[in-house]
Amino acid sequence: MWTVMSSPVGDLRIVEHHGAITAIEFAPFRGAADGRPRGDRDDAHPLLVEAVAQLTAYFVRERRAFDLPLAPEGSVFQRRVWQELERIGYGETASYGQIAHRLGMTNAASRAVGLANGRNPIPIVIPCHRVIGADGSLTGYAGGVERKQALLELEQDALF
Repeated sequence: MWTVMSSPVGDLRIVEHHGAITAIEFAPFRGAADGRPRGDRDDAHPLLVEAVAQLTAYFVRERRAFDLPLAPEGSVFQRRVWQELERIGYGETASYGQIAHRLGMTNAASRAVGLANGRNPIPIVIPCHRVIGADGSLTGYAGGVERKQALLELEQDALF
């Protein structure tokens, strides 16, 4: 099942499968050719209603952490990276190298971390936007650097 919500970073499609959120997609949405199960649109599905409520609260700075069942699909390494991303606090950032070190790897793994970060199927909730370059630059973001900047600014503004 899936639903669509409006947000300050554009429309978001939230996808639920077997009782867990499996994807949050930025508009323009991909077609069914990517192989992800989506099912039918159901704006009244309880988990999707809750996800929309939590995301809405996040965007109006009333929520700093999410409490949703998540089931991102990816390799073992990708899931390890995504779990580490969830440890980056609201309003904080970490570099790809820092994430690699937290996973017990060297800076040489930074590129692999970046690739896993870019394949995160549940952005915002799994906060891949909080990962930046070693020099503090806003490196690429699957949703576009403008969205990454907007999300980081939203969190920074809420801290002050």
